[in-house]
Amino acid sequence: MHDRRSFMKLGAGVAAAGAMLPLTASAKCAEDDVSWDGEYEVVIIGSGFAGLAAAVEAKHKGAKDVVIFEKMGVYGGNSTLNAGQACFAGTDLQKKLGIKDSADLMVKDQLKSGRGVASESLLRHSAELGPYVYQMTKDCGCVYRDFIITTGGTSATRSHQVVERSGSGFIQPMLKTARKMGVETQIRHKFEHLIHDKKGRVIGVNIRKGYHFGFEDSGELINIKAKRGVIIATGGFGYNISLRQAQDPTLTAEVGCTNAKGATGDGLIEMLAAGATPVHLAHIQSGPWASPDEGGFGYGAGFSLYNFPHSIAIDRNTGQRFMNEIADRKTRADLELQRRDQNGNPNPALLIAPKHEAKNDPSMAKVLKYNVAWEFDSVEAIAKHFDVPLQPLKQQIADWNSYVDKGEDPQFGKRMNAGRGIKLTAPFIVQRLWPKVHYCQGGIQINTKAEVLAAKTGKPIPGLFAAGEVTGGIHGVSRLGGCSTPECLAFGVTAARSIMEA
Repeated sequence: MHDRRSFMKLGAGVAAAGAMLPLTASAKCAEDDVSWDGEYEVVIIGSGFAGLAAAVEAKHKGAKDVVIFEKMGVYGGNSTLNAGQACFAGTDLQKKLGIKDSADLMVKDQLKSGRGVASESLLRHSAELGPYVYQMTKDCGCVYRDFIITTGGTSATRSHQVVERSGSGFIQPMLKTARKMGVETQIRHKFEHLIHDKKGRVIGVNIRKGYHFGFEDSGELINIKAKRGVIIATGGFGYNISLRQAQDPTLTAEVGCTNAKGATGDGLIEMLAAGATPVHLAHIQSGPWASPDEGGFGYGAGFSLYNFPHSIAIDRNTGQRFMNEIADRKTRADLELQRRDQNGNPNPALLIAPKHEAKNDPSMAKVLKYNVAWEFDSVEAIAKHFDVPLQPLKQQIADWNSYVDKGEDPQFGKRMNAGRGIKLTAPFIVQRLWPKVHYCQGGIQINTKAEVLAAKTGKPIPGLFAAGEVTGGIHGVSRLGGCSTPECLAFGVTAARSIMEA
């Protein structure tokens, strides 16, 4: 990219003939009026799953010039912070393990979780692309474990996990592959505005080069031309407390957040200003696997995700279970938030796992090392430490083990085959549970071509595509665990295909 020495300052606009045209998110101008500082076939904003998948696929489709702009000082955003899981249906690994699954079954599970407002067409598009993006990630160098994880709300075991057990296991190989293919990558480049021509087509972006998070006036403004179009993959707005609380007043600062601090909704806000259709902004999901004893996503999430199928979550006031530990996320998070003491203050539930099984996952060592979970040799020790009624807790554990024997959970209807016959016996590993804001189901509306739809017309905004958490309406009220990664990848691929066909 050719950099100009004289960059535009904050508040300046696009250099026009004899004048300065103020630049806003809805600015329209003749292409000849813009002073461009660089030019690419495909411009991608955001370096997470969706952005990297779009970059790799665009190169596969023959794009000569592709650039990724990332506002933070590191690549990956929220995508690096998850547990490295992705739900795919019909993979070779599932077949090897004797797991029967299909895109139809995956869509059915997601529609149920979406509570009537999820988009069947978008979910189906993502699910059917699953095997392709699964193979694409492997071709990029992502390495999956031989073990597939059971996530909440699913009727088949389908969550494939990379060996790093972190989103970085996707991000680093995909970033390396994109660069090898010739994709240019830039950090500390914050997307400010879209640039349109007089007919409304997106022809470029206004970028703040040299941006440092938290210093909104830092850096200098440049204009980048996008010959084919722009793909927005900037993620959600979970760390924008005022914005999320405006949509859902219950999501105060009392509820933590697993997101990277850069998840402030920049791309969403700019597309809305440009006339994109908002959808489901109030549907914001909290992760029921989070721990209040650490910041961000943490190690506790991985521990919970592994152990939920064969463990129990109990209310400290009663010593009894209060939920199906592998129900969908919203069901569990809502129930966990109801665990309060007599004064109405949070009284986080306890996840009690058997050490003989928990030790088979690397997360156990981490949660013990960092005081996110604790080991106890007896039920009595748990009850004393957490002030839990002893006899009800003993009875609950005995009842649970009888459910394991019978293969049926009469309390909450938990799918017992997910636990593989594992009983809850001493010693125990115990972690506290308290939800954290994790994912925004709401965003801007797209179609199955990843085209951004205009609120005024319902038609695509020419030259503008989006993928990942910045989009909305796909999952509905609640998103199933492990389903954002494949969706981000699938619609990143779709956006690249669409932009190359435009």
